[in-house]
Amino acid sequence: MEQEGIIQTAEVDFRVSQRGAQPQAVFLHGFGTDLHTWDSVWAAMGDALPALRYDLRGYGRSVTREEGAFTHADDLLCLLDTIGLDVIDLVGVSMGGSIALNFTLEHPQRVRRLVLISPGLVAWEWSGQWRALWQPIVDQARAGALQEARHLWWMHPLFESTRRSAAAPALFESIMQFTGDQWLGDHHRLMYPDVDRLHRLTAPTLLLTGGRDMADFRLIAELLEASASTVQRIDHTDLGHLLHLEDAAGCAGELLSFLADATNSTTACVPSR
Repeated sequence: MEQEGIIQTAEVDFRVSQRGAQPQAVFLHGFGTDLHTWDSVWAAMGDALPALRYDLRGYGRSVTREEGAFTHADDLLCLLDTIGLDVIDLVGVSMGGSIALNFTLEHPQRVRRLVLISPGLVAWEWSGQWRALWQPIVDQARAGALQEARHLWWMHPLFESTRRSAAAPALFESIMQFTGDQWLGDHHRLMYPDVDRLHRLTAPTLLLTGGRDMADFRLIAELLEASASTVQRIDHTDLGHLLHLEDAAGCAGELLSFLADATNSTTACVPSR
């Protein structure tokens, strides 16, 4: 049975959805969406994994009561302490992956296993190609043309393979519901680049990537795989950035298998399929 509710912390009222009395895993969504990005994956998982997902600060139906500089990793720590979860498995996609990795590097004693799906990196130096595509979206949003900004985001090459998949309607609806607040301004605190400390990652980590993802995210995955011996990578050559939408059942099966294997040493890379 899945239950939705609000968890109040010092600064944010987080909207959460929880399955099971004692969550084993916490799921983090990506930029511009909310906890519903996991709907198809959670449906595929059934009741196999007690878990919690929530709307990050500034997204979905979470409500920020104290404005000011913050980090998503600090928010996650506060959320876990509030509900009394000492050690968790952590699952994140895209921006949520960068948050999950950052939290794991900051608080290694709190993370049992880590699943990263097409992750970003905190304070990543984005390529010229990425910036050239991103800036027009921000410009439109700040000019008050939010609908045009959303359209440009929908047409972004990042989502090319998802637009061609059965998940296209869900992605379109999610983008059209995005408030665009983070294009107008973001209070997230500036941080040092996580790329400089990837070698410190010790948690068993499953890295799920799509062969049709953009170059920045492919490079991030390669750096992760090369820097930490605990990373086990599965590269889906036929999928893109949002592989959890394009193949929800496959994604669910892979993360459930990984999280169920308490003895997983992650010393070897899984071949691409």
